[in-house]
Amino acid sequence: MSNPSESVFRRLQFYTTATYPCSYLPGRMARSEVAAPTHLVDESAYARLIEQGFRRSGLFTYRPACEQCQACIPIRIDVRRFQRDRTQGKLWRRLQPILPARLAPLHWDARHFELYLRYQKRRHPGAGMDQDDQAQYTQFLLTSRVHSEMAEFREDDGTLRMVAIMDRIDHGLSAVYTFYDPDWRASLGTYGILWQLDYAARLGLPWLYLGYWIGESRKMAYKSRFRPYQILRGGAWTASPDGD
Repeated sequence: MSNPSESVFRRLQFYTTATYPCSYLPGRMARSEVAAPTHLVDESAYARLIEQGFRRSGLFTYRPACEQCQACIPIRIDVRRFQRDRTQGKLWRRLQPILPARLAPLHWDARHFELYLRYQKRRHPGAGMDQDDQAQYTQFLLTSRVHSEMAEFREDDGTLRMVAIMDRIDHGLSAVYTFYDPDWRASLGTYGILWQLDYAARLGLPWLYLGYWIGESRKMAYKSRFRPYQILRGGAWTASPDGD
């Protein structure tokens, strides 16, 4: 008897988008390969696509398909073997007691949206996402056909500092998007990844997928500081090049 999920996966088609300005490397153009139709990307198919280097944006599951550039390298962190370095350990011990997370289903919250716009304006000026309206934000982060959830990070007085959107698959967590208070004093982006690694460990999941590592992009290069990690090259996941 055939596996229903295998049948669904074989029915997927893949198309390449037109070129558009690269979000990570100025002056370059990018293209993406998109899985379609989107309604067939169920949890089983999605897990397989994630393992092949795809990401999710709303209902679209995509991966880079740039002809002249292979700078975007899929990266995943080995949850079971991960060890915080000295700086990460210090940050974790400082923030975990004062900035706990509350898990929730994907939902609209005006306070989330206000924080999202402030984050975009400060961290990604000129990218256009600081001009998103409620519909664009909802389509990007709150629309999903897979097992998605959000973690809200608040201080004891209820002040919202960070929101992380995650997808849970059978072999790991996929970190979809995180936004945070750009004016807060600590390294919230690093803390968000440390929390997701801890959450994956508590769930018994072996991998945290962090999307793409881009050595030439300062905004993306930090991902290689979480070790040990694997990168996807030539269709195969391999250990980090430095041997960690």
